[in-house]
Amino acid sequence: MGDTENTADRPDRPDSALQAALEGATAPPPPAPPSCPHCGLPQDRYRTLYDGHWVLLEPRIVVPAHTIPPRRRWIITTDGTAMNLWDAEPLPGTRCRIAHRMVCPYLPRDDLWPWTTALRQENERRAQRLFNLPDGWALPDAG
Repeated sequence: MGDTENTADRPDRPDSALQAALEGATAPPPPAPPSCPHCGLPQDRYRTLYDGHWVLLEPRIVVPAHTIPPRRRWIITTDGTAMNLWDAEPLPGTRCRIAHRMVCPYLPRDDLWPWTTALRQENERRAQRLFNLPDGWALPDAG
């Protein structure tokens, strides 16, 4: 049936670094400041279920989980760890957080939902105020 003596066992879990990258858990760990490396805005940083990997979540944004598309829903567990729900259907009443990368004004747009477009525009205004950019300043079109 084939050579099984010279093949390694398949790992029980996928590569944590790859999975963390796919989920956007690429934030700089402490003691680095919890700021977006792209736009500089301060974020909420949480450790994830992947050892040594952190995610930046949009501050003060907690929304009903059913309004967020699959693979973009982050919940905070009782021990303060952020967990991506992936394709799991949230229970009724579940509230979740969103990763900042979904609404960062410097990253490629994923504007499939009007409220994320509005939040991205607000983040652009916040970044402009934070860094005292001139009034006529605008982001290059990434779309």
